[in-house]
Amino acid sequence: MTPSTIHWQDAAGQAQSALWQPESGVPAPRRVLLADDTLAADKAYRLACEGTGLLWAGDFHNARQLLQALGRRADAPRGGGARARGRGRAAVEQAPVEPAQAFHLHRQAQAQRARTLSQILVPVDADYGISLRRAPDLRAAFTEAWGAPSGQARVVSLREVLGLVGAHEWRKKGVPIAALGPEARIHPHYGVFSPVRGEYVDLVATTPLPAGAKALAFDIGTGTAVLAIVLARRGVARVVATDQDPRALACAADNLQRMGLGRNVELLPADLFPEGRAPLVVCNPPWVPARASAPIERAVYDEDSRMLRGFLAGLAGHLAPGGEGWLILSDLAEHLGLRPRAQLLEWIAQGGLRVVQRHDVKPRHGKAADAADPLHAARAAEVTSLWRLAAA
Repeated sequence: MTPSTIHWQDAAGQAQSALWQPESGVPAPRRVLLADDTLAADKAYRLACEGTGLLWAGDFHNARQLLQALGRRADAPRGGGARARGRGRAAVEQAPVEPAQAFHLHRQAQAQRARTLSQILVPVDADYGISLRRAPDLRAAFTEAWGAPSGQARVVSLREVLGLVGAHEWRKKGVPIAALGPEARIHPHYGVFSPVRGEYVDLVATTPLPAGAKALAFDIGTGTAVLAIVLARRGVARVVATDQDPRALACAADNLQRMGLGRNVELLPADLFPEGRAPLVVCNPPWVPARASAPIERAVYDEDSRMLRGFLAGLAGHLAPGGEGWLILSDLAEHLGLRPRAQLLEWIAQGGLRVVQRHDVKPRHGKAADAADPLHAARAAEVTSLWRLAAA
């Protein structure tokens, strides 16, 4: 994304500016006020709801506490339940609605909450230091996400800063992957979707390989490379893994090096398929047909099912004779009323494909059991499937 500039006046009334480059691509606040430890949470919340950026000049830990206070206000019901501050979770729960409507209300609530909480801003120096009282040294996390310092000061949402810190910690300790062994871990980078939903990895680890797959397989949209690693560990001699996101390719290369599989897996920048045909082509596309509001959400949200449709339309042309395509897909969109099963089957047929077999597993993530979640009914019914597809 193209960086822009954020402007404000300092305590002496002098005009100041810095780089503004948010992960979500949202424009800089038009109005920016200096804020410190004397700012009351109610006033901060009102200003944030109005879209006023609050550039912090006080204690860093107090800024974190203020952010938590704004989060509570955004989630709390108001006016006897008729409305909700920030249109948070309570706003979605006011009355029974159709699943698709509940989903869109939920997304609107998430977006409004994110906009409000993103108005607390912190200054980051040109060397990635933060010149606030009790501010931690976050240079390593910033460098991982943004690259080497560019020599320009910038202003960043505190919420995004905390996300960078969380990603840095996940990258350090890694995510355990049971299918790869008790000690195996995948290390997700900032902006790359973490393989925390292990059920889809288990499907790829246990489904019988088609004839010839031990020689070559394609992994489409590799992300962290977890599925490419599973295939290589299963004895596939050569895996060609593609992704169009430079962050994902860097993350995949890191994980392959950690696993000692750099020679077994070839990484290519590509939108969907590499050239040629393979006995096995694997793809785990985003499963919800909706617009992503940040780059990392593209692993979940795929507007108009673009990647899913592209995979199904091009798969037959990239399968070796007798080969199989493995489509790993959650049916959450069906339970939300966003994409019927009949549509998926129609796209499969239009791609010159047939269903050989389907392997199903129930998700194990926490939201599937959270009755307070606005989308609980759909999440509780969700099934993740590995569709074995072949040329018709």
